[in-house]
Amino acid sequence: MDNQTQIELEAAAFRRLKQHLMQDRTDVQNIDMMNLTGFCRNCLSRWYQEAAQERGIEMSKDQGREAFYGMPFSEWKTKYQTEANTETQSAFTKAFSENVGDGA
Repeated sequence: MDNQTQIELEAAAFRRLKQHLMQDRTDVQNIDMMNLTGFCRNCLSRWYQEAAQERGIEMSKDQGREAFYGMPFSEWKTKYQTEANTETQSAFTKAFSENVGDGA
């Protein structure tokens, strides 16, 4: 497989992952993703932002989130984010106690 084809396939897989997380499975909460996989939508939006910056494209955290979420993050939270229960919050704190960042 040539390099361009590989890039195109990886981009297509990323677009499908994004669609799955942003349209098909809005019921899955970021904190649950973090607890199960160690990454969430916010991580993906940050990786998107970092990739842009590596290519000399200025992009703020909020711009990266909006590009990934397809809407301002505050709007996403209002529409889809629910309050995590105590057990979920405890699992998150235990798993990420040293460097929580802004994953969930």
